[in-house]
Amino acid sequence: MISVVIPTVNSERLLPRCFDSLITAAVRGVVRDVIVCDAGSTDATLAIADAAGAHVVHARKGRGLQLAQGAAAAKSDWLLFLHPQTALEPGWEVEAESFISQAVMERPRAAVFRFALEDFGGEARRAELKANLRTSLFALPYGDQGLLIPKRLYQKIGGYRALADMEDADLVRRIGRRRLVGLRARAVNIARPPMSAWRGLALLLLHALRVPSGVLARL
Repeated sequence: MISVVIPTVNSERLLPRCFDSLITAAVRGVVRDVIVCDAGSTDATLAIADAAGAHVVHARKGRGLQLAQGAAAAKSDWLLFLHPQTALEPGWEVEAESFISQAVMERPRAAVFRFALEDFGGEARRAELKANLRTSLFALPYGDQGLLIPKRLYQKIGGYRALADMEDADLVRRIGRRRLVGLRARAVNIARPPMSAWRGLALLLLHALRVPSGVLARL
């Protein structure tokens, strides 16, 4: 049913947690295969992926390119793009199955999970609120929220582009608000230094003005 695509670069610390969140879905047959698109890891990333039974695709560095190559190797009719620092909360596969069964009978649509952080501080709660408001108001989720999309829709809109940055925003803008659904299940991420809301909006504006992705990556 679903092929999971995960881009990695020296992700040994993150992958076990991400893989653990997929086990129940794999046992139920919801997840058919897991594809790790690696860009030259020198740690134990590849050993962990191999031990988990994932299919490894070797790619040049650049998340957009890695995700595109992983999608090309996928066997299922549905794709789930996950970052290695992301773990889906227990029970996500039940909601995903329900969404897929409805989407098959309707026009093709994609879905993202609610953003959450593995942190107990007030700053984490505020970051979650901002991220989920951005998703609901502007239909611009972060890549950390996962993306569940039918392969035919992914291919129709041109898939991931080989961008140095903002590859997720680029793809969801082509999906469009009317074809993007927010799921209730959470994508729980390992906390990282927060980007200010103004800086994030500024980068989105520059992306919309077609500033080259290499410039955005440096910013």
